[in-house]
Amino acid sequence: MHCPFCRNSDTKVLDSRVAEDGASIRRRRACLGCEQRFTTVEQMQLTVVKRSGASEPFNREKAIAGVRKACKGRPVSTDELACLGQQVEDALRASGSAEFPAHQVGLAILGPLRELDEVAYLRFASVYRSFESAADFEAEIALLRLDREAAAAAEGSDTKSVGAPGQHRERATSATSG
Repeated sequence: MHCPFCRNSDTKVLDSRVAEDGASIRRRRACLGCEQRFTTVEQMQLTVVKRSGASEPFNREKAIAGVRKACKGRPVSTDELACLGQQVEDALRASGSAEFPAHQVGLAILGPLRELDEVAYLRFASVYRSFESAADFEAEIALLRLDREAAAAAEGSDTKSVGAPGQHRERATSATSG
């Protein structure tokens, strides 16, 4: 580690702490040359192992680029894609492993993309899962519909105590005139 003030490579670690998110380590250092103090932050490097066996550092932009193609022509903003990239990286880091097969990165993308845009999800899944026919699309669409119906039913059970469908209830309010 080089001192940012005098470029001396002889530094001493004074304090080390794990960051709140657990994904990085904050170190307080002192330069033994100029005696200035400075802070460094170290993060675990995520590595993706490709099918060929070659490994490369995880690149969030590369993951987003594939999703961006699936989102072409869809109402998905750059900010939403950035959030999706962060969700994917967070999911990979949360697993506690530093090395992942490329397949696992694709799986980490599918969930957040499904929540973001179902059409983009189908496009990405069709390439990622190698859909070969319309039947593959139909099966995936059927799963999307089942999940949507299950979510609607769960949401409906939360609000069933309000009253029967089509029945409006007024809330009783007490008004005091003074």
